[in-house]
Amino acid sequence: MPDYDVVGVGLNATDTVLIVPHFPAYAGKVPFEDEHMSPGGQVASALVACSRLGLRAKYIGSVGDDLRGQIQLESLQGTGINLDHVMVRKGCANQSAYIIIDRSTGERTVLWRRDDCLKILPEEITDEMISNARLLHIDGHDTPAVARAAEIARRHGIPVTVDVDTIYHGFDKVLPNVDYLVASSEFPTAWTGETDPFKALSAIQEEYGMRVAAMTLGAHGALARENGRFHYAPAFVVNCVDTTGAGDVFHGAFCYAVLQGMAMSETLEFSNAMAALNCTALGARGGIRGLDDVHALIARAERRSHPDFSSRAARAARQD
Repeated sequence: MPDYDVVGVGLNATDTVLIVPHFPAYAGKVPFEDEHMSPGGQVASALVACSRLGLRAKYIGSVGDDLRGQIQLESLQGTGINLDHVMVRKGCANQSAYIIIDRSTGERTVLWRRDDCLKILPEEITDEMISNARLLHIDGHDTPAVARAAEIARRHGIPVTVDVDTIYHGFDKVLPNVDYLVASSEFPTAWTGETDPFKALSAIQEEYGMRVAAMTLGAHGALARENGRFHYAPAFVVNCVDTTGAGDVFHGAFCYAVLQGMAMSETLEFSNAMAALNCTALGARGGIRGLDDVHALIARAERRSHPDFSSRAARAARQD
């Protein structure tokens, strides 16, 4: 039996969150109401969600040896996540972000920085780090390193999920070894040049032969293509405090659902629910909840459906 349910390779960040009553106009000025430091990052936060759901998780990444790096490490300790392959870079600042949250909407604006000294190199990723997992989760930032991790996973028959929100040079070396692409709404159209998101997902899936090509749609839910069929799941209506980290938590829930063998429609709904709950508290991981809370939200909450995505997915299903 593998030692871990999910191993993640990718980013972490330590955020400074500033809450403002409303986002200022360009070149404007507005007082902020509150400030606090919050650990986050794509893969690190996804693994915290996995661990909260009961999965055995391991994180592979790099942190700086500054205060922000220390805060990040301390945030992961005690979560149950294995940190044996977290690399501390001497004399290097951890990835950081300043996140401005509009209290009136919960939406956030992110200013971020990651120094080159944090780069994960492909030679730092070994077979032994990856081969003892049931699933590998990656992002796209240190592309040669995550390509190496995905290649190892493919060799060992381990499924790969990827969270990608922008085009990275060399990412075409990653996609052939991806089983589950869950991208931002912008990535599929930018990658393919197809302005229609349905056609863009189809093009990516057919070119690379992945099991699922999906995109998150923020306040409108998520769309996925599996076995030539589209699945759309509307978002949940909650009292949104902060959208930071919602996508990362979605990915953690998605990893859990894949390992549980959920049907794709159920997978998207479950992941939407986890993401929505995270939006009800401040910080990238502020609202990560367990299974009972997720199932309670699914049972009671109102959904917000995007009429175009909903009708087109339903029409495509009828034509199958």
